[in-house]
Amino acid sequence: MPTNLLLINCLLLAHAADRQLSYLLVRDGKIAAIGPMAACPLPDGMATIDGDGNLVLPGLINGHNHCAMTLFRGMADDLELSDWLYNHIFPAEAAHVNPEMVYWCTLLAAAEMISSGTTSVADGYFFSATAAEALRDAGMRAVVAHGIVDFPAPSVPDPSKNIETVEGFLRHWQGRSSLITPAVFAHAPYTCSPRTLRRAKELADRYGTKFFIHAAETANEQATVIDPQGPTPLQHLATLGILDAHTVLVHGVWLDGPDLDILAASGAAVVTCPQSNLKLGAGIAPVPQMLSRNIPVGLGTDGCASNNSLDLFREMDLLAKLHKATVRDATALPASRVLSCATKGGASVLGLTGCGTISEGAAADLVLVAIDQPHLTPFFNSDLLVYAASGADVRSVIIDGRLVMRDRQIVSFDVAATMQRVCAMAARSKHSVRRRPKTEN
Repeated sequence: MPTNLLLINCLLLAHAADRQLSYLLVRDGKIAAIGPMAACPLPDGMATIDGDGNLVLPGLINGHNHCAMTLFRGMADDLELSDWLYNHIFPAEAAHVNPEMVYWCTLLAAAEMISSGTTSVADGYFFSATAAEALRDAGMRAVVAHGIVDFPAPSVPDPSKNIETVEGFLRHWQGRSSLITPAVFAHAPYTCSPRTLRRAKELADRYGTKFFIHAAETANEQATVIDPQGPTPLQHLATLGILDAHTVLVHGVWLDGPDLDILAASGAAVVTCPQSNLKLGAGIAPVPQMLSRNIPVGLGTDGCASNNSLDLFREMDLLAKLHKATVRDATALPASRVLSCATKGGASVLGLTGCGTISEGAAADLVLVAIDQPHLTPFFNSDLLVYAASGADVRSVIIDGRLVMRDRQIVSFDVAATMQRVCAMAARSKHSVRRRPKTEN
C-alpha cells in the first residue's frame, strides 16, 4: 500500500539553477503539497527522506519494452530485423520462454529500469500474468500487454485460442493492483491476419484497454503484411478500423506524409525506439513531423535483445540528436520536447492519468537525480538532463508513494538473487543459441 512520506531538501527544476531547496509531501501515493523548505511542515511521525540537494523529477516512462528479453541481451547482435527475429529470437523464445523465465527476467528488467530512473513501463510479451506479478513485486507501475500472433507461441501453443487467452489475462488483472494496467498487444501486421487484428482490437475496446502493435518498422514491411488492405502498413491498419485514440503504434519508422495525416486524424499515438531502430538498421522515425501534427509521441527502449540497454536517459540523448543531424537543423527537436516524451507525454500515450508531472494531486512517481557532479555542473536548465545525464545519476526512486530505491540500493526486492537466477538460466540456454560465423576484421 502507498505510504506517507516527507521529502526535504530537494531541488525542483524551476529552482535548480539558484539551488533553492524545496519539500514535497506525499500522502496515499500522491503529491499532497510542494513548497520551499522555509514552509516545510513537521514530519509528524511520517517517514522522511533527505533529498540532500538532489533534483527531483517525475519518473521516466518507458513506452515500449519486452521486459523478459533481458535473457537474450547480446545474444544476436549486428543483424537486420528479419534475420534477427526469425532466425534467432523466435527460435530462442520457443526454446526458453516459460513462466519462470518471464518472472525472473522481467524482475531483472525492473532492476535496470528502476536504477536508471524509470518508474512506469509498457510491457508486451507472453506469460503476461507472470510479467505483471514480477513488475508488481518490484514496485513498478506498468501497462502489461499480452502478445497475440497467428502461430504457436509461448503461453499460447494453440493460436486459435490467442484471443481467448488474452481475454482471460485481462479479466484476471483488471482492477487487481493500483500499479498494473492490463492491455492487448497484437504483435504486427505481418504476424497477425486482418481477422486477428480486428478481433484483438475489439477485445481491447470491450475491456477499455490500450491496443499496442508494431507497425511500419522496416522499409520492406508492406511486402510481408498478411492480406494487405492498403498500400502501406499504416493504411492497412486504418482500413481495418484499428486506429483510434486507444491505439499505440510502436516504431512508426516508415510513415510518409499521407500516413502521418491519417494517423493525426485518427488520434492514435506512436512510441519511438531510436536505439533499437538504429541497431537493427530499420531507420529513423519522423518524430518532428509527428509532433508538428500533434500526434502523441512516447519514448521506449524496446527489449534488451535489440537495444541492449533500458536506460531512458541514453534514449533521450539519441532521440534529440538524431533529428538535428538528419535535417542539419539544431532546432529540429528540442531537448525539452524529448524530455516530455519520456515523462508527461509518455504518460498520456499510455493512458497513465496523473503521471509524468510534479504537481499537487499527481502520482508520487519521483526520482532524485544527483546534479552536484562535474558533468552536470553548472546546471542552467533541464536540457542538461537530456544531453549529459545518465541513469547512473539517479540516487533514489519513489513509485506510488513507496520508496523502491534509496542511495542506489533497490529495496523492493533482492537484485543480487535475481541476477543469480537469470545467470543460471543463461548458462542453461547458451548451448542452444544459434551461433553466427565469425567475420574477419
